[in-house]
Parts: sequence; structure tokens; C-alpha cells
Amino acid sequence: MSTSLDPLVHTFVPASRIDPSLKDDLVAHCHDILRSHIGHRTDSSFSQLADLAKRRLLQLSPSGASASTFTALASKLLDQPVLSKKQEAILFLYTLSSLNAHQQTSLPSSIPSHRQPVQAQTTTPQPQSAAMGEDRTRSNAARLQEFRAQRGTPLIDESALVRDTLYLMQGISGKYVRFASSEDDEKSLTFTSDPRFTINPPTRTLIHRLAELGYLYSRVETFVRERENMPGVGMIEQSLCHYLQTQLTEYYRLIAVLETQLASSNPNENNASSPNPAEATGLSLRRLDVWVNEWRLRMRMMSVCVEGARDTHGGALVNLIHSYTDNGDPFIRKFTDELLEEVSRPFFVTLHKWLFSGELYDPFEEFFVNADSSLGHVPYVHPSSLPGGINQLSSEGMFPGFGDSDDMTGSSQKLWETKYRFRKDMLPMFVGESFGKKIFSTGKSLNFIRYSCLDSDWVITREKMSNTGGTLQYGDIGGLERSIDAAYQLASQRLFEVFIDKFKLLDHLSALKSFLLLGHGDFADQLMETLGPSLSRPAQSLYRHNLTANLETAIRSSNAQKDPTDVLRRLDARMLEYSHGEIGWDVFTLEYKVDPPLDTVLDNGAMEKYLKLFRHLWQMKRIEKALDTGWLRVTGSARTFIQLPEYESEWHKIRVTLHEMIHFIRQLEAYCRVEVIECSWNSLLEFLNKKDGDLDALIEAHRTYLERTTKKILLVNPKPGKEEILLRQLSELFNLILQFREVTDTFYNYCLSESARRDQQMDNVRGVYTGAAKDSPSHDLPSGILERLQECGSGFSEKVQTMVQQLQVHPDLDCRFLGIRLSFSDYYRPKKDSSVKS
Repeated sequence: MSTSLDPLVHTFVPASRIDPSLKDDLVAHCHDILRSHIGHRTDSSFSQLADLAKRRLLQLSPSGASASTFTALASKLLDQPVLSKKQEAILFLYTLSSLNAHQQTSLPSSIPSHRQPVQAQTTTPQPQSAAMGEDRTRSNAARLQEFRAQRGTPLIDESALVRDTLYLMQGISGKYVRFASSEDDEKSLTFTSDPRFTINPPTRTLIHRLAELGYLYSRVETFVRERENMPGVGMIEQSLCHYLQTQLTEYYRLIAVLETQLASSNPNENNASSPNPAEATGLSLRRLDVWVNEWRLRMRMMSVCVEGARDTHGGALVNLIHSYTDNGDPFIRKFTDELLEEVSRPFFVTLHKWLFSGELYDPFEEFFVNADSSLGHVPYVHPSSLPGGINQLSSEGMFPGFGDSDDMTGSSQKLWETKYRFRKDMLPMFVGESFGKKIFSTGKSLNFIRYSCLDSDWVITREKMSNTGGTLQYGDIGGLERSIDAAYQLASQRLFEVFIDKFKLLDHLSALKSFLLLGHGDFADQLMETLGPSLSRPAQSLYRHNLTANLETAIRSSNAQKDPTDVLRRLDARMLEYSHGEIGWDVFTLEYKVDPPLDTVLDNGAMEKYLKLFRHLWQMKRIEKALDTGWLRVTGSARTFIQLPEYESEWHKIRVTLHEMIHFIRQLEAYCRVEVIECSWNSLLEFLNKKDGDLDALIEAHRTYLERTTKKILLVNPKPGKEEILLRQLSELFNLILQFREVTDTFYNYCLSESARRDQQMDNVRGVYTGAAKDSPSHDLPSGILERLQECGSGFSEKVQTMVQQLQVHPDLDCRFLGIRLSFSDYYRPKKDSSVKS
């Protein structure tokens, strides 16, 4: 008999495809249901039938998963236009599943086996009734087990599977279930192939779920075992392994408890074909799954940490674990916090040493501060403590520095900037980069105070830092931040005090401003007066001891003699390397020498900029003196001693040009002195008075001061390719001024000689003999002298005009104001603009 029910039976009972008698029994059973009284309930609505089905499913599965699945399928069924009798279909399935619960049906309560004739059931009604009552009290699983036992393929005893599963949870293969032997597929399981027994698919799925613990356990246990035998494992990784081993020990205890419960509930080994395995033992697979549910999450987290720890270490590993705290699951957050509390302990031990003692103990390079072992501690030695005083460190000169050796020069600066490095990749996220930089600076400051400054009061500073309150642990991030802030403030303040009070940093900065930036005006004038004649000679004819003697004379002749002795000892005069043809003005320079730890702030780069500024300002001072001397000669001597009416217009032009040059150099000096040096110096003083920040901030403030001064004085243009274009123009203007002065002196000497000759002639005419009279001029006017005067004057005006135009479009505001200063009355306005204005 083939009906439309055949495909349905084949779908839900695959065994009926190869067993025709089973198929016929099932089809006949379905026909009996359809011929029963279920049709009387078709007047119920679809929603009512669906509610009945959901109630039935909730009775069978209290978790609600089956009811949720049914609701979703019922919604899809309503949307399907293929089935016309949707209510009948739901009612048929409901009646088929809950036949035992409804008394109105006349169908038998169990499906008869195809091996037992149906007539055997109908001839003995009383046993059948008894059998119906017994079936109503038995679970579906027991009935299914009986059905399979009647077919000759019993299920494996669940207690045996539970024992195998306990082995699997320890990474060990069992009797009926084994781990795959292939290394490429560690997660796969191999079930027994014994034809006498079977394991149903739901049980296989549950065993797979429980075996995941064994797989995760093996990974964690292998990692811990490998790290125990591996050399050079960091302290943070050791802490991680210690925590993992503690968790594995707790896991061992759980397995032991479960094995004990299994043994007590099943003292005699059951046969694998026990008819009722669910009732044979108190520990089932589902109960086991409930027992280990929390440990499954723990093992997963530990496995994730293990995988991350293979490629990271130190602070990066702490950072990785901390990233797992960003999770909405409270269990995962709690587990991660506990793990971090244990793993971060070595980090906080290292942090405490670094933050409060300036000592870095990090043998496995796990901290976010890394030390350069090639740089040892270079202690500060004050020159006065040496047998020969400060002169012992000098190679020559009355006002020596500390010699030319590089062993001492720059040592503290190198220690401060390169001995310790900040590694951002090792910085834990719960610290933060800003606090990490403070920690880095605090440790460096304490280390520098101890070993480079030899500060005997650093112990007091450490005690103050230790008593600031707060804790250093992962569980109190707020206390950690307060401790870091307090330690940073105390260490930075002490370092400022050491530099300013003990090593007189402000006195040395003032000395550099006074001597190398020519802040002492009377000293600069005296030095120019004493050195001027010598510097006009060839460079090879100068000797350093003569320059040093002139420097001493200038100091004693000016207010510079009132400066501290330690400052004056550091000032020296020397010559740069020179080539053939250069004169003293080209190679002379002042030098200010510093010793550690002052060279941390006044490093080699800073001193080179000071020397560069001195040479530029010294050249400007030379131009100023040359113009002052020329103006006195032109305005005084020329009118008094020269009586040459034919050259009166030329001298007037010379006076106008000199006045123009003097205006230029005075405005340039005022700009450099007032608007650049003094303004920058005031900003530096404000920072020093605040005492805010660390030594890096102090170094940066001094570099900013020096960088600003250098760029503005040298008129540096930030545009690429135009950096020194104005400086070159300024150098050309200086050369033009010197050439004009030289030509003016030549013309002055000629006019003075010619005027004296004419006076002698007039005296002879009056009968007064004043010397041998000459009928002809003593010498002719030098060839081209007037043309050279004109060229220098017009060339100067043209170059100044070009420079003013470039200054007016300079990116720097102060440089634009210099252009306004130089052309205050629009004297250097371009001719086309002047013609348009007129």
C-alpha cells in the first residue's frame, strides 16, 4: 500500500526505507490517527493549536529552546501558500506527539513493533491496557531505548560514556570515544565502530561539547610544561604559568570529585547494553555538562591567553590580557581581573623600584623602560675638588674651561637622553601613555639625581615619595595614578632645585646671554677696543695667549668683573680653524665651557648655536663701531680740517649714506636685542620661576629659547630653499658697509692731505713759512674713488630695499616688523610705488 504518507514516514523514520514491514506499520498507524476524533477539534484556531503545542514542548523541554524553534517554524508555516490545511497539519502533529496525554483518542499509546503481529495485541485486551498504563509513566527516551533494543542495536551504557568523557576532559582517549590521531585535526573525535552498540547523534554532540575541555586543557597544560623547561622566560610569563597551573590544579580536583561521584553511584560496572542507563547512574552526560559549564569558559579564556603569550611577553602580554576586560560578560571580566592581578605583580615590583628609587631591574626586558647597558653611571666631579682646581681640567688659558676632551663633555646629556628609552609597545593600557611618560621621567630624574648630580638628599626625596599615599596594584588604578602624579611632582621639583640652587643654572644662562650674546654692552665695547687692532691682522699672526690677555683686560675694565668667579673662569677666547688669507675678524670667537651635569641642558648643539650667534652679533658690533668711527671723522674732522669747496657735495653724499647705514645697523641691533633676545629670555625666566615639568621640559624650554633667538636673529625663512637667503643678503650689506668705510677713509686721507698742502701755499703767500711748499698737489685723487663711493652707496640702498621687501612678506611677524623699522618713513618704497603715490 503506497499512499502520500510514504514520503513523510521515509523522512522521519529512515529505517523504514529498507524495512517494508516497518513502513507499512507506521503508515497504518498514521491512518488510524487520521480516522480518529482529531477532526472534532479542527474548529480551534491556529493560534490556540500553536499554544497547545508550545505548552507540550515546554513540558518536555523546560529550557524553552524547542518552544522557540516551534514558534519560528509556525510563523514560517503561516506565510507559506502551498499548504491549505495548516490547522489540520498542526493538530495531526500535536496528536501524534501527545497521544498518551489525551483520553479522547482511541489509538494505542505505542507503536507496535514490526516484529510483533498486531493480532497479538488485540486478542489480549487486559495486558494491552496494562501496557498502555506503563507506557504513560515511562519517558520517551526509555521507550526509544526499548524500541532499539527490540531491533537488536542497543545503546552504549551512559555510565561507560560518562567515564570515557571524564578521560576526554583530561585530554586522554577513552574506550568508546577517542581523540583523532591526526595532528592536523586535534578537535575531531573517533567513536567506536562496534556493530553491537550505537551512540545516538544527540549524545555524540554532547560528548563533542564536553571533549572541548580536554582539547583546551591539553593546550594550556602543554604551554605550562614548555615554559617550565624553556630558558629565559620572563617574570610576567612565569606569573602567568603559575596562575594557569593553579587553575589546572583546581580543575584536577573537579575531575576527581566527578570520578568519585561516578564510582559511588555505579559501584558495579554496568554492562554496555543496560536497558535503562539513564536510571543506572546518578551522573549523566547532561549533568556533567552542567557541572563543567563554568570551567568551559575558564578553559577558553586560558587558551586564548596561551595563544597570545606565544608571540608577546612582558608589558605587551599584560596589555593583551587587559584588552579582554572590555567584555560585557561579568564572568569573563571577573576572571580577567583575577588573572591580571596575578600576572601584573612582577610589573608592579619593577615599577616600584623605578618610580621610587630610579633603579631598573628588568633582566628579561619586560618593562616599558629599556636601559642601554653600554652607558654606565658617570658621576659629577666638581672642579674645585681636584688637586689643581679648575685649571687642572684646562689645556691652556687664564680663564679655562674643562679641556677639549670628549670624555667629560656631553656625558650627562648622553646619559639623560640615550641611556633609557621609552617603549610604548610594552606599556600596559591601564597605565596610559601620559602616565607612562610621567613614570619614565620620574625614574630618570631620580637616577640622574643620584648618579649624575650626586645629590645626598635624594633619600629624603624618596621618603617623601613613599609617603604620598596610594598603592601600586592593578586592583586600585586610582591609587596608582595618584602615586604616579605625586612621585612625578616631587622628583621633578627636586631636580629643578638641584640644577638651579646647587649648580647655578640661571647664573650660567645669564653669563651666556651677557658674554656670548653681548648683553654686557660695556664689556663688548671694551673687548672691541682692545681686540680691534689685533683682529685686523692676518689670522696666522695671532696667538691665543694674547687674545686671553685682552679678554682679561676687557673684563677688568667693565662691569663684567662683578660676575661670579666660577662664571668668569669658564669664559675663554680662542680662534677657529682658519685658511690662508683670513684675518682675525674671521676666526676670533668667545667660548663658554660647562661641565657635567650642566651639559645636559647646555649640550654641544646648544653651545654651537651660542657660538654662531656670537659671531653674527660680534660682526654686527664691528660694523657699528666702524660706522661710529666714520661718522665722527666725517662730521667732525672733515669740517674742521678739510677746506675743499669742490668736494663739499661729495662729503654731503657721504654723510647721507653714513646716516642711512647707521640707521640700518641701529635698527637691526635694537631688533636683535629688544624684540628677540629679551623677549625670549623673559619667556625662559617665566618657565624657570614656575618650576613646572621635568628635566626634559627644562631642556625643551632652553632649546625653544635658543631656537627662537637663532631663527629671528639670523632671519631664517622656514620655506624650503629660502632658509638663509636673508642672512646672505645681510652679510653682503655688512661687506658693502666695510667697503664704503674703506673707500671713505681713502677719500678722507686724500682730502686731508690736499687741504694741508693748500694751507701751506696760503701761508707762503702771506710770508709765513710752515714747511716746504709744493707747487703741485702732493698726490692725485685716487682713480675711481668717487665712482666707488657712488657704487657702494647706491648698492647699499638697493640691497636694503630688496631686503625690506622680503622682510615684509616674511612668515615671522617680528621679521615683518623689522622691515617696518628699516623703512619707517617708506624710504625704501619701490620707485614705481613712489611714482604712483606722487
